[in-house]
Amino acid sequence: MIISRKNTEFIIVITITILLYFFFAFYLERAQFSILLFLYISLFASSFYILKKEKENTKLLTGLSILFRLFFLFSIPNLSQDFYRFIWDGRMLFEGLNPYLYLPENFIHQQEFPINQAAELYEGMGDLNGSNYTNYPPVNQLSFYIAALFAGNSILGSVIVFKLQLIFADIGIIYFGKKLLKKLQLPVYHIFLYTLNPFIIIELTGNIHFEPLMLFFLVWSLYFLFNNKWVWSAILLACSIAVKLIPLLFLPLFYQRFVKRSLDSARDDKTMSVRAESRTKWLLKLILFYVIIISTSLLFFLPFYNSELIANYLNSVGLWFRSFEFNASFYYVFREIGYLFRGYNEIAIIGKIIPILTILFVGFITFFRKNTHPKELITALLFGLSFYYFTTTTMHPWYLATLILLSVFTKYRFPIVWSFVIILSYAAYSNDVYKENLVLVSIEYITLYGFLFWELFLKPKTNLNNNASKFV
Repeated sequence: MIISRKNTEFIIVITITILLYFFFAFYLERAQFSILLFLYISLFASSFYILKKEKENTKLLTGLSILFRLFFLFSIPNLSQDFYRFIWDGRMLFEGLNPYLYLPENFIHQQEFPINQAAELYEGMGDLNGSNYTNYPPVNQLSFYIAALFAGNSILGSVIVFKLQLIFADIGIIYFGKKLLKKLQLPVYHIFLYTLNPFIIIELTGNIHFEPLMLFFLVWSLYFLFNNKWVWSAILLACSIAVKLIPLLFLPLFYQRFVKRSLDSARDDKTMSVRAESRTKWLLKLILFYVIIISTSLLFFLPFYNSELIANYLNSVGLWFRSFEFNASFYYVFREIGYLFRGYNEIAIIGKIIPILTILFVGFITFFRKNTHPKELITALLFGLSFYYFTTTTMHPWYLATLILLSVFTKYRFPIVWSFVIILSYAAYSNDVYKENLVLVSIEYITLYGFLFWELFLKPKTNLNNNASKFV
C-alpha cells in the first residue's frame, strides 16, 4: 500500500499534535510561560491545519476531538487550582454537609477535617478559594458529588471523574451542535472550531472548568427552542444556569423570539383583533418560558436552602465585582483614570457600574435590534455576553468558552482570535510574585479589538454561509 505525500504529511501533523498535548498535560508548569507560549502557538497551527485539510470528514474530526482530550485524562491540572475546591465541595456533600454554609479555612484553622484529604485539598485550593463561600450552582455541585461518590479517597481519581464528565459533555455539544448547524443551514464542520480549539481542550478538559456542561445544556436548549419545543428549551436552559449563572444574562434577549415573531406571523392579517390575540398568546408563552426557567432554577437550590445560603452566595458572587481583577479590558482604563483623579483604586465603584452598563446594553439589543431569526438571536447572545466580558473586572480565560461556541453559529470569529491571544494573560504567573504584564494584556486586547473592528466595519459583506466558511 502506497501512502501519498498528503497522507504522510497529515499523519506527521497528528503525531506532533499528540506529542504537544502529551507534553502540555504532564510536563508543563504554569510558571514556564515561554514554553507555554510555544506549545500553545504550535497547537493552534496544527489544529488549524487539521481542520483545513479534513473539514468535510466529520467522523475523523470527532474522533480527534475526543482523542486529544483523552491525553489529559490522567494528568493533574497545571494551569488552575480550582479543581481542589470542586473536590472539597463534592466530599462535603458526600458527608451530608451543605457546602454553601461552611468556609474551608474555618475547618483547617480549628484543626477539624470533615472530609478525606481535607488538609491537602485546602493547601491545593489556596487561601483565596479557601476563605470564601462556594459560588458553584447546584447542578455543578452534583458533578462534584459524583466525583466524591466514585473517588472519595483519591485526588487523581476525582480529577479523572471530572474530566470524563467534561468529555461526555463535549460529545453532547458535538451532537447537538451539528444538528443546530444543520437547522441554521450552516456547514456542520463549524462545530470543530469549538471542539478542536486547543484553548477549549486545554482550559476546559485539561484544567477542569465546567463550561462544557453548561454549554451542553445551552446548545441543547437552543436546538429545542428553534424546533418550537420551548417548554423543554426552558427546562434545559435552567439546567445550564444551574451549572454556571452566565446564561441568566441571556434571558431578556428571548423577548423578540416570542413576541415580535408573533407580529411577523400575523402581519398579513388585517384584522386587528386577530393580531392582538396572536401577540397576547405569544406574550403569555414568553412569560411561561421565564417562569419555567426561574422556578426550575430555584428548585435546584431547594435542597440546599438555609437562611444563610442567600447571603453567603450573594456575597461570594459579589466579590467578582467588588474585589477581584484579572486580565480586564476597559476596566483597567477606568482604573487608571480613578488613580489619576482620586489617587486610589475605584473598583468598589466601577464594579457596581459594570452590571448596570451590561443590563443597559442587553436591554438595548433586546428592544432595538432585530433578534427574531435564530441566527440573529444567537448573534445577540454573542454580543450581549461579549459586552460584559469587555467591561468586567475579571476575565479568566475559561470564561471565553461560551463566546467561542456561540460564534460558530454566527458569521463572527473574534472569540476564536481572542482564544489565541488570551494565553498572554498567563504571563502573570511567570514570576515568583503574581504580577500582570500590562504590556501583554494591551497586546491581547489591541489584537482582539482590531479584529473585531475589521469584522464589524471593514470585512466585505457576504452571505453568512459563505462568509463563515472562509475562516477555514
